[in-house]
Amino acid sequence: MLLNLLAVGDVVGDAGLDFLARNLRKLKQEHDVHFTVVNGENAATVGILPHQVQDIYDAGADVVTLGNHTWNKMQIKDRLEDDPYLLRPANFAPNLPGRGFGVYDGPRGLRIGVLSLMGRLHLNSNLDSPFTVADQLLSACDADIVVCDFHGEITSEKGAMAWYLDGRLQALWGTHTHVPTADTQILPKGLGFVTDLGMTGPAQSVLGVRPEDSINLFLGGIPRRFQPAAGPCKLNACLFVIDTNTKKCVQVRRVDLNP
Repeated sequence: MLLNLLAVGDVVGDAGLDFLARNLRKLKQEHDVHFTVVNGENAATVGILPHQVQDIYDAGADVVTLGNHTWNKMQIKDRLEDDPYLLRPANFAPNLPGRGFGVYDGPRGLRIGVLSLMGRLHLNSNLDSPFTVADQLLSACDADIVVCDFHGEITSEKGAMAWYLDGRLQALWGTHTHVPTADTQILPKGLGFVTDLGMTGPAQSVLGVRPEDSINLFLGGIPRRFQPAAGPCKLNACLFVIDTNTKKCVQVRRVDLNP
């Protein structure tokens, strides 16, 4: 069969959550989506709260991934332990709550593996190597199809990971920068790749937050809490079409919703 997998970019703030709730199921129906992964690490602007995880499920997500803001809202700690559909990067220290890999039931008995990893360059050099952690997890994987949310700052690190895992994964997308990229491609051994999905949240903003908050930072002003911007929202996402017989991605394309 051809599996249609939707990956949705970082949800930012209450406005992003509301826009996701109003549009995700319609988008899934339009593209006959079988499985959906949403990055939710900015649902509380920085971090995510337990009820916001449920909001994302209620909007239509099958799996929620996180990133470098996982620990900004420590209320999420218990949910990370108890909820197998909520993933934080697998290359965090192994003693931390939660998991970074899961295998889930898809259509027709298909077993879909979802891997969450985070880059180290300009983000967190204290992480374990995402390359070696991926090797370890994939060596014991019993899934039919495996996809990955690679949360990273540097485009070259994301690209290197995609080429490193080509032939072992069917799809890999980047998150974190909140800027959608136009490089959707299929690598030689069948991995579908895009450097960054983008974000779901206020369109007239700097990465989802009020422009004045970002400007203040770069002008050396007194640090202040970032606030989500007002105004219309957008949803950035990519659709990966995976042939489950050949275990190769056959199409990857952007399916963005813009104001």
